[in-house]
Order: sequence, then C-alpha cells, then structure tokens
Amino acid sequence: MAQDPLRVPPARGSLVSPERPPSAAGSSVLILDPEPAMRSFMQRGLARQFALVETAAGVAEAEDLLRRCHFDLLIADIGLPGGGLAWVEALRDQGNGLDVIFVSADADPQSAIGALRAGARDFILKPFRIEQLLAAAQRSAEQRRVERGIFRPQREMGQYPTMEGLVGTCAAMRELSRVIQRVGPMPSTVLLHGESGTGKELAARAIHARSGRLGGFVAINCGAVSPELLESELFGHVKGAFTGAHQAREGLFGFAHGGSLFLDEIGEMPLGMQAKLLRVLEEKTIRPVGGNAQVPVDVRIIAATNRTLSHEVAEGRFREDLYYRLNVVALRLPPLRERREDVLPLARFFLGQLSAQLGVPVPDWDDWDFERLSRYDWPGNVRELRNVVERSLLLGQRPGRCLGAGRETDAAPRDTACELTLAAVEQAHILRVLALAQGNKSDAARRLGISRKTLERKLKAWAGDGDPASS
Repeated sequence: MAQDPLRVPPARGSLVSPERPPSAAGSSVLILDPEPAMRSFMQRGLARQFALVETAAGVAEAEDLLRRCHFDLLIADIGLPGGGLAWVEALRDQGNGLDVIFVSADADPQSAIGALRAGARDFILKPFRIEQLLAAAQRSAEQRRVERGIFRPQREMGQYPTMEGLVGTCAAMRELSRVIQRVGPMPSTVLLHGESGTGKELAARAIHARSGRLGGFVAINCGAVSPELLESELFGHVKGAFTGAHQAREGLFGFAHGGSLFLDEIGEMPLGMQAKLLRVLEEKTIRPVGGNAQVPVDVRIIAATNRTLSHEVAEGRFREDLYYRLNVVALRLPPLRERREDVLPLARFFLGQLSAQLGVPVPDWDDWDFERLSRYDWPGNVRELRNVVERSLLLGQRPGRCLGAGRETDAAPRDTACELTLAAVEQAHILRVLALAQGNKSDAARRLGISRKTLERKLKAWAGDGDPASS
C-alpha cells in the first residue's frame, strides 16, 4: 500500500498521543481546503484528538456546515478560491468567534501579517508534518479553555468545599445528592432555588460534573450585569454593533458550547431578555447582537434564584412561559438553620481548607467552640459559616467571638478592639496580607516590607505558642 506523500509517520517515541488531551477532548474542527488529499490528511490526523472533524472544499460548503454545527476551530487555506482571508474576516464581523488557523503554500510575509490581523491563532506553511498541525490545534484548544476561565472569577460566587463540594449528611442533603446523581446525565434544564449562600452554584457544578458533557462550566450572575450589556454577554456581538464594539466578541453561550451555562439570579433578568432567552432554549441557536446569522449552540442550562419565581410570574415580573421552560427539574437548597447537624462537618472542612490556604496552623477548637456554632441561626448560610471560620483564623480569635461580624453571641456586646494586644494586631495584619497573597510567603513578605525568613519565623512562633490574643 502506497504511503500518503503528505504524511510523515511519527518517529518512535513521538509526543503525539492516541489519548485526547483534556483541552481538545470536547472541541470540534472544520477544515476548509480545496485539495482532497490535503483535507483527508488533516482530517485523519486531527480525528485522533478532537471530538468532531468535518471538511469542506469551498466557502459555500463550509457555510452550510456552520449553519448546522458549532465549531471551535477553523483550519483554512488562506489562498482559497473565493477569498479565504476575506471570508474569515466577514465571519468575524458577523460575530462568529471560532478560532482560526491558516495554512498556505505561499511564504509571502504579507500573507502571514494578513492572517494575524484577521485574528488567526496560527499560520502554517505547506507542506507540514501532522505533528505541527496537531500542536497548533491543541494550543488553540488550550487557549480557548483558558479564555473560558477568564469569565469565571468575575462571575463566580466564591469557592466552597468540594458530592463536588456539597458537604452534609442530613436527610435533605442526602436526597439532594440522590436527585443530582439521577438528573446529572440528563439534558434537561434544572432550576435551583434557595436563600443566598446555600450553595446553589456548588449544586450546579455537581450537576455538570455528572453530565458527561465535554464542554466547560460557565457561570454568570444575571443581576450583576447591566441590562444593556447582558445580551452581549450571553450572545456576543458583531463589530460595530454598538458604540465601543471595535471588534466582534463571542458570548458566554459560545464559550459554554458542549457544556453547561449557569444562570445565577435568573429572577433578576429583564423581561425583554427573558423573551430572547426563551427563544434560544426553544431553537438551540443564538444571534449575536448586531448580526444576522443564527449560530447553533449545544448548551445545558442550569438556573438559580433566591426568589419565588411563581410569585414573580403572578406579579408580572417573570415570564410564565420561560418559568415552565426552566422548571423541568426543581431542586431546593435548604438553609443552614434547617440542617444544623451539618454545621460542624462544614466548619471542620473549612477549618482544614482555609488553614492550608492561609498557611496557618489548625487551631485547637474545643467542644464549646463548636457548640456555639451549632446554636447560631446562620442568616448568611454556608457562605457566612465560611467567613466566620476565615475571620477566626485571620484574627486569631475563638469562633464564638467572630459570629455576627465579631460580636460574641449570648453575651453583652464588648469593645473587642480595645482588648487586642499589639502582638494580636500584628498577627491579624500579617495573616490578612498572607491571605491577600493567596498563601505566597515571598509575595506576602514583599508587601509587608520584611524578609521571608522573618515572616516564616513569626508563623512558626505562632504555631508553637498558640493565640497571642489570649495570652
């Protein structure tokens, strides 16, 4: 059998792995090239590590595939008849955010410059080894994964323990875990409701973790984005769609393709935006702001609210049709006061987790300390419990004195600031800076204006001597 003249077999010990790397496992690729042999060569090579690889000989065929499927990466011949570069630039202007790698048989530097100006991830000259193309495609997938992560710190509620972080053994939490395990692999929309701080995003992450979906988990707080920007955040926009839209941008639905989109505080979404979201849920396509083309998306929606949506519907503040579309599976996250038996396991979990993050020794809390935590009503739920544990570690105080923002429960209020010694103030400040530096001792020492050796000596002394505030 004749060997493919375009293919160079990988040498023994090649870095090309038959296993799909995590960054590429859920990605889809569209190859646009007029040469049948080149299309076949690239498709066979990329199929080893990417979930979907389709090919097109021309622009019309590629446009038909784009209407029917979502692609993360386009590999196109820049000299394609009909204008490969011009067509990609037109896609960008329409709001299509897929990554692009150009290939070319022409070594003209102007071609490479034009490709980079069009926003291409890479430019590869023909002929090339399949390892070169795989490496470029994997870099694109990894960069895309990182960019998905850029959205998360701005929108996530905060990190809690990780069924994926749902710590608790009470009957309500056991039932919640059972239902999550059952509905996780299903494509159905899930509506989570409960008070603020009960762990709705944790439950959403647990559902996504059991979904088997190859895409990522993307979260947005609908109440934290202005109504004017929310549509662009979700669906993206084309270049020139509004003042300041100097380039096209992909929305969160595009970033979440193949995965899950968590719409937190869905009750805060404006009515006009609710109608557009309903249309997306029904048609499985989005239209970027200012664009004309409908882009197919495969996204599982998980919504959450601390409001009673049925009441919001009755008051005319939430669309009834969207409510029923979201309320396929409804899960309630119980407040912490209804699951007091979980307070101590959660406190112990946070104690170990935060001690490691802050670089401080685990304090020796006694039964009295835990009893005070169990008797508290926790209006801020799990989030408040985590904050109390962190405050206790930072200030070197007993947890009972950190309840209610520092006032000891079941006792007359006292001016605790006047009770702190200079050593306790120094310790609290140093631990706070260490927390801001995310446990990086070198960074914390630089911020404090002391040497790392001095910082380590103080931390070691505190670990050995206990709480200076109580001495």
